[in-house]
Amino acid sequence: MATDLLGYAYAATVAAGGVMGYAKAGSIPSLAAGLTFGVILGVGAYYTSQSPPKPLLQLGTAAVLGGVMGMRFARSGKLMPAGLIAGISAAMLIRGLVVYQRYLPIVGKN
Repeated sequence: MATDLLGYAYAATVAAGGVMGYAKAGSIPSLAAGLTFGVILGVGAYYTSQSPPKPLLQLGTAAVLGGVMGMRFARSGKLMPAGLIAGISAAMLIRGLVVYQRYLPIVGKN
């Protein structure tokens, strides 16, 4: 399987968003969350790059991050950063479900 470059770019974008939140507003929670989710997504991209791919970590993290940031976007209406990260997370979740569907466990299958 090829290297998941989009997965690594997504991880870097999330981590950079945390660093930007800290740089602009001095927000330590933004820094901690951005770096934590960025590292988890980076590990997920590594697992997805393996043969056979193991996409569950990346998909689960994208779902959680998309949900949390989607709720923040719904409350605030601000595109940056909540709407942007929610949109990217949703796109990565859909991409992962489509591209890696045959590698996902099927519930109820013996």
